[in-house]
Amino acid sequence: MLLHVGGMRSALGLLAVRRACCLSRTTHNSPQTLEYKPIKKVMVANRGEIAIRVFRACTELGIRTVAVYSEQDTGQMHRQKADEAYLIGKGLPPVAAYLDIPDIIKVAKENDVDAIHPGYGFLSERSDFAQACVDAGVRFIGPSPDVVRKMGDKVEARSIAIRAGVPVVPGTDGPITCLSEAQEFSNTYGFPIIFKAAYGGGGRGMRVVKEYEELEENYQRAYSEALAAFGNGALFVEKFIERPRHIEVQILGDKYGNVIHLYERDCSIQRRHQKVVEIAPAVQLDPHLRDRLTADSVNLARQVGYENAGTVEFLVDKHGRHYFIEVNSRLQVEHTVTEQVTDVDLVHAQLRVCEGRSLPELGLKQDKIRINGFAIQCRVTTEDPARGFQPDTGRLEVFRSGEGMGIRLDSASAFQGAVISPHYDSLLVKVIASGKDLPAAAAKMNRALAEFRVRGVKTNIPFLQNVLSNDQFLYGTVDTQFIDENQELFNLKPVQNRAQKLLHYLGHVMVNGPTTPIPVKAKPSSIDPVIPPVPLGATFDVAMRFLCECPWKRLQELRALLPNVPFQMLLRGANAVGYTNYPDNAVFKFCEVAKENGMDIFRVFDSLNYLPNLMLGMEAAGAAGGVVEASISYTGDVSDPMRQKYSLEYYLKLADELVRAGTHILNVKDMAGLLKPESSRMLIGALRDRFPDMPIHVHTHDTAGAGVAAMLACAEAGADIVDVAVDSMAGMTSQPSMGAIVACTKGTNLSTGISLENVYDYSEYWEVARGLYAPFDCTATMKSGNADVYENEIPGGQYTNLHFQAHSMGLGHKFKEVKKSYTEANKLLGDLIKVTPSSKIVGDLAQFMVQNSLTRAEVEERADELSFPLSVVEFLQGHIGIPHGGFPEPFRSKVLKNMPRVEGRPGASLPAMDFQALEKQLRETHGNDITPEDVMSAAMYPKVFQEFKEFTHQFGPVDCLNTRLFLDGPKIAEEFEVELERGKTLHIKALALGDLNKAGQREVFFELNGALRSVLVKDTVAMKEMHFHPKALKDVRGQVGAPMPGKVVEVKVKQGQTVEKGQPLCVLSAMKMETVVNSPLSGTVVKIYVNADSSLEGDDLILEITE
Repeated sequence: MLLHVGGMRSALGLLAVRRACCLSRTTHNSPQTLEYKPIKKVMVANRGEIAIRVFRACTELGIRTVAVYSEQDTGQMHRQKADEAYLIGKGLPPVAAYLDIPDIIKVAKENDVDAIHPGYGFLSERSDFAQACVDAGVRFIGPSPDVVRKMGDKVEARSIAIRAGVPVVPGTDGPITCLSEAQEFSNTYGFPIIFKAAYGGGGRGMRVVKEYEELEENYQRAYSEALAAFGNGALFVEKFIERPRHIEVQILGDKYGNVIHLYERDCSIQRRHQKVVEIAPAVQLDPHLRDRLTADSVNLARQVGYENAGTVEFLVDKHGRHYFIEVNSRLQVEHTVTEQVTDVDLVHAQLRVCEGRSLPELGLKQDKIRINGFAIQCRVTTEDPARGFQPDTGRLEVFRSGEGMGIRLDSASAFQGAVISPHYDSLLVKVIASGKDLPAAAAKMNRALAEFRVRGVKTNIPFLQNVLSNDQFLYGTVDTQFIDENQELFNLKPVQNRAQKLLHYLGHVMVNGPTTPIPVKAKPSSIDPVIPPVPLGATFDVAMRFLCECPWKRLQELRALLPNVPFQMLLRGANAVGYTNYPDNAVFKFCEVAKENGMDIFRVFDSLNYLPNLMLGMEAAGAAGGVVEASISYTGDVSDPMRQKYSLEYYLKLADELVRAGTHILNVKDMAGLLKPESSRMLIGALRDRFPDMPIHVHTHDTAGAGVAAMLACAEAGADIVDVAVDSMAGMTSQPSMGAIVACTKGTNLSTGISLENVYDYSEYWEVARGLYAPFDCTATMKSGNADVYENEIPGGQYTNLHFQAHSMGLGHKFKEVKKSYTEANKLLGDLIKVTPSSKIVGDLAQFMVQNSLTRAEVEERADELSFPLSVVEFLQGHIGIPHGGFPEPFRSKVLKNMPRVEGRPGASLPAMDFQALEKQLRETHGNDITPEDVMSAAMYPKVFQEFKEFTHQFGPVDCLNTRLFLDGPKIAEEFEVELERGKTLHIKALALGDLNKAGQREVFFELNGALRSVLVKDTVAMKEMHFHPKALKDVRGQVGAPMPGKVVEVKVKQGQTVEKGQPLCVLSAMKMETVVNSPLSGTVVKIYVNADSSLEGDDLILEITE
């Protein structure tokens, strides 16, 4: 159904329209006659989607087409859509090529071009270009050069508007020539004011100034932008109308003086004065105001003898007063919405008018123009709304558009494999939706945008979807402050992009190997376990650091799969799950969050058995509602009367304290596997006698090979629980064999009741699974256990790590020396209980001694001059607590000298952690999908969590990959499936690995769900041999990186200069828009890495500042 805009028009409005129609007919019937000259060949002196839009119209009218392109645009689609295409501006910068009038005219003349269409931007509003076309005998598809000059000069256009009786905004009478003129205008009219380019539009060279201090900087930026975009930096100044609606009227004139309007468009949704969403017709526009706007537009056009298409732009203030701002004497980007609601092809009309046809001949009479429904245009750009709409560049790895009823797409080089460069506008595709009313059109637009899949560059689609869902947009009126005043529009729904990120990860592994360092050169087994794997736990930080998975998610999945099985975790007392001290409230909060996520039993220990640290952990676990299992870390040998520092009496006294403190379970934690059968009977027997009703749990390692015997002795002495490992994972530095314990106790009063057949089946699965981790298997370098652990007392896990490290450094033959040094280091530090982190301290000192060929005596003698590892120094300061028997003297005093010492429990003096501030910081850095669990991870391991989030941002969640694919990647031609979630399965085939390109990348080809996909992966080995601009490190505050790819216009500071926070450092230009990079902190510029004209990629290092 055809709808009149705004319901019933008033009688006055109808008379105004009828008068305009009568004038149009009267003018057409004048005796003036012009010859009709058909156009046979059209050149479009432009690029991108507007060039293709004109080519399509020409093809429909049987007109041959010619494209021009710059050296940077050889791969762009517009040159392929034309019948002919020619290079222009050879050797010129990207934008300058499309401004090279002589070359464009030369190409036109050489190739028999009849007419040139300027598109929009570039030369479209340059009267010298229109005149050059006329002088060369080539028709200019647009107004006459004189009209282009008058309308392009915004100052003259204002004068014409005033003569035509059209209201204007207060402004300068002509272009200003210096800053002082702008200052004079601001003194007269006050702030805010606005600078505008005198010879172009599109938001280029437009800057709002709200106070005097901003005047000079904005003047320089506006001038520079205008000069770069239009070849002329002339500006004029206007009083800035606050909170206006931006309404523009589409006009069309012919060579016979006929002028009609095609109603208005609302372009109020803008950012940086550039239109984002356009609507036709304007919503809730008073019919009288509509009549005044259209009548003024037609009158103004007649005043100058306007022909062809153009747009008259107005600001409408909150009182309904309208002000003329400019005429765009060209086709507008948003002409599409007018075409959709009026059913008038504006490009067809432009071409026919240029041939000499009159508007009535084309059926374009004012009384025939009607509006049918509503249309919305969204400009999908490669800009990141989360970073201030910074342009993004790169390769389109995936492009899939939205389609369907009521959707029109005008695009150019939007296809898989296209490269988005920083040289031109960031527009990717224009999406136009039509419907019977605005909500209907918005619903279609929302649906279409949701269908888009753009990967490889950021887009503004999530932001556009928020705009389209906004109630004010749908049911009210919006002004130019709409985006600025609705910050919820920036609450962007994250784009998952899981499939493409997964391909990036697989490609990365195929090119560079595993993301986790492989200790030995061994490949994972190609055989997968025969039964589905069950997710298992992992050390908290290892889950993020090695498996690249969230430990909390693992816990949640396990709890869902095993709702009735108790879960236990290790809590390092006041160290929680870290290797350092935390504020008390952080330990309590961790336990609380762990309990909420499904943890039941907290095995609390301290690496020094330091009672205050143990008590804090127990209190935190109990307060969270968990089962408290207090641990006694075991070392020495209670059965050896010559070793009495850690005697039986010592352990019993410690147990007394733990039971008195309210532990629910008592644990003996033998991390080095030092418990022998006799010492097991003595220790466990004494504990059982002392605490007959207390559950006793024993944990050991089997490094010496006596683990089964020791655990059987513990069981006989009264232990209730002993830790074992499934047979295929048991022995050496792991736990004693499960099958052996089950078999040895079968038929006795200690029988476990576990079927050996079940143990065998369980072991068989893990035997195959272990093969997948061959590169990390201790048997790659270690072939057996060793009883020398009773001497060096190295914990099982650390024994394996030291063995790997020695072999990886080519010191495998010196491992015996490393173990001996460990023994000596332990004695130097006073014979410590060795559990993480105390075991690491002893290991660090041992490696220090080996690397520097130092004996124990030499270390003691030179302690006051050696530079010890930080972990050793901090231990001696008291950072992890006080060891049993105190610190070793005089060694401690010689090392520390005058350094500060921690008295008492280390965490007691730490200020409480501000979790709200931490969460705010994380949301600012990583977005709003931060959970309480994420906050806890960041509190425990800030750097590891940061790296984990960076990994998932780049590669997405990889826990859906099986172990072999995760570690080694797929083989060429291998096909496999990956289940992202229930009902969403990817079918992937690895196709090929490309050669190294100039950027140090390899293209990796896949087939994903039957479609060809490829990703570019940096070859880290090759890049070490190639020179690249350094990147700014995100965690170094003083390193200032490029916020977007672009070219350096100006460096505003010098090396050695002192700068203040927020001070401009340099100016970047990208997508024809300039951005000022400001200092993130106050300090001194120590090094500058760029100069004017430097081309930068995102995050390239600009300069360094020290505080």
